[in-house]
Amino acid sequence: MKLSLVLIVYRSDSSIALEASKFCEEVLTAKNIKSKRIESDFHKDEIEKYLSNLELQPDIGIVLGGDGTFLQCANALGNYDIPLLSINIGGNLGFLTQEKDFLFDKSFIEILENEEYIIDCRNRLNCNICISGASPEKKIIKSYEALNDFYFKSVEEDISPTNQIQIEIDNEKVNEYKGDGLIISTSTGSTAYSMAAGGPIVHPSVNAMIINPICPMSLASRPIVIPYTSKVIIKPVKKSKGEIKLWRDGSKCMTIKETYYCEIINGKSPCKIIRFKKSASYYSTLIKKLDWKGDLSLKNSKT
Repeated sequence: MKLSLVLIVYRSDSSIALEASKFCEEVLTAKNIKSKRIESDFHKDEIEKYLSNLELQPDIGIVLGGDGTFLQCANALGNYDIPLLSINIGGNLGFLTQEKDFLFDKSFIEILENEEYIIDCRNRLNCNICISGASPEKKIIKSYEALNDFYFKSVEEDISPTNQIQIEIDNEKVNEYKGDGLIISTSTGSTAYSMAAGGPIVHPSVNAMIINPICPMSLASRPIVIPYTSKVIIKPVKKSKGEIKLWRDGSKCMTIKETYYCEIINGKSPCKIIRFKKSASYYSTLIKKLDWKGDLSLKNSKT
């Protein structure tokens, strides 16, 4: 890959990420590659204004932080068709990031120049917040996109009452979930909140949505995996609180009132993630991050 301009986004509350961004800038400068460093707490409008004023769009974005930093960038830059290389600087699990050794031993630039990488196109979800009964041209009041998941929880801050949420799949009413909330996840997001809520791990190459209730009050309320092309409608049920809070990739979005509903469909454009061929495989990452040990009795066997 021939690089002319690189956007460097670093975790805003991390001094380590700040120093890493300076180091990255120095490595690129030594190769006569221009770069622009910005903190991760930028507003989406700011980055859109910056990119629209550029004569030359960045060839790639290098994200220095954890999965949370990467998700913020993925949602802000997802519609600009900029491949993102995420390097784990101070993150926790880091399912979406490369190991930091690739940065500090300077091998990342050689890998990029020699094209020793794969670009994974990860599907995103689009959530349209609509007004019930409105005309088609006026029904959508807000739209969000997510790489990992959308989820719905109580609007209350101090207490956590149960919510009752109606769900339709492809124009068919499927269930009313009563519990702490509901997660709609991509395959990429299956190792995030959905996994913590007992959902299945789905390989990111599988085009699917995972619908996963959070602490349901019925044992019959189970996670379900549906085609990525499905249309999912979420409505708060009036006989419960009548309002629910919409979250996206760990960030609050807005309150869904009883006169609203959410339409969740496949995203407009995928997120392009740069993955080095030298990096661990998906299954090796699961083994390492989730501390899978296998059958310990076999390891302790003397035969």
